[in-house]
Amino acid sequence: MARIKPQALLQQSKRKKGPSRISAATIIFYALILVLVGFFLLATYRHWSNRSRLQLENNSTISDEGENSFVDSKKSELPGYAVLNTSKGSIIVELYKESAPEAVDEFIDLCQKGHFKGMLFQRVIKHYVIQAGDGQGTGAADWNLRGKQPTSMKHEAFMLGTSKGKHTNKVFDLFITTAPIPDLNEKLIVFGQVIKGEDVVQEIEEVDTDEHYTPKISIGILDVTLKQKI
Repeated sequence: MARIKPQALLQQSKRKKGPSRISAATIIFYALILVLVGFFLLATYRHWSNRSRLQLENNSTISDEGENSFVDSKKSELPGYAVLNTSKGSIIVELYKESAPEAVDEFIDLCQKGHFKGMLFQRVIKHYVIQAGDGQGTGAADWNLRGKQPTSMKHEAFMLGTSKGKHTNKVFDLFITTAPIPDLNEKLIVFGQVIKGEDVVQEIEEVDTDEHYTPKISIGILDVTLKQKI
């Protein structure tokens, strides 16, 4: 076997191809692809992140609106008027559901339980008030303030209210003013106003009373009817 001369080996090694080199254009091309893929993934992440946040905010808003609507609907379901059927005739009262909600709620609850059925007018003070209730312990001179009332009620007649002092004994008296009272806010929890039957109130006011302002003849509330509208 013939030996290959060193010069021939050198020529063969030159003819062998070395490892191919990656061009700069190829590197830039793949780098751009990686940048585009990264940008797409980042944009996708931000899109879904914002969408989830908006959905949470919308759900929260809907929930709040739903709760508010529920509260508003509950308020609107409450009766807005009460008809006091007395032995002298009917007195129609508009209830102040917005300005005196606690007193109105208590009044409605007691009406439904029949609390006022057969209740007598125990105190009648001309040009001041008529009071239906037990008439014990609370007079016109020692009423107390309970709750904040609109100033527009201050000097009006034919307002329906109740006193704070009697609530401690689980008794809910009714007072109807028969004349403007300058210190009404300091005396009554006003929760309604007579809109029809002022003549009945005045007729009750004119009955004869004794020295304790108690009517000499029995005058009372036969029953109370609650109404949504009049």
